[in-house]
Amino acid sequence: MVIRPILLHPDPRLRKVADPVTGVDAGARALADDMLATMYEAPGIGLAAPQVGVMKRVFVMDCAGKDEAPEPMVMLNPEIVAASEETVTGEEGCLSIPDVYENVTRAAHVRLRWLGLDGRVREHEFGDRWAICAQHELDHLNGKLFIDYLSAVKRTMITARMRKLKREKSRA
Repeated sequence: MVIRPILLHPDPRLRKVADPVTGVDAGARALADDMLATMYEAPGIGLAAPQVGVMKRVFVMDCAGKDEAPEPMVMLNPEIVAASEETVTGEEGCLSIPDVYENVTRAAHVRLRWLGLDGRVREHEFGDRWAICAQHELDHLNGKLFIDYLSAVKRTMITARMRKLKREKSRA
């Protein structure tokens, strides 16, 4: 497993729609292993392939609590097949936008369908943190960031802060 560098906003790759995965092979499994290792190292609860510069429809997540056993999930070509009308608003952050947390409103429950690493199609309903994380990561696969749910003024301020952070990191 390799810890991959996480792209920082603004990076044009974070705004592109990812391509479908055409099959489960050793490359997909290695990518999933790398992404899980990178997510845990960051630390985070979710990571989408575009965030590590791979333009494929893959994300990983593990929303188990601190005192719970890890529950890593790998989703290839995920799609929401149903979403509740009930919404929840909560603070979100993103590994590609470090140290920024803002309230976002999303569906409280979602039913996802995806391809597992075993090549089987799976479907499951998620709630709580799992539903929020799945929607956040699926947005990444569609070139959307959580800051897109904020006002234009807040987005502009956050983007300016991220540009400054990237300049500082490039000098270090």
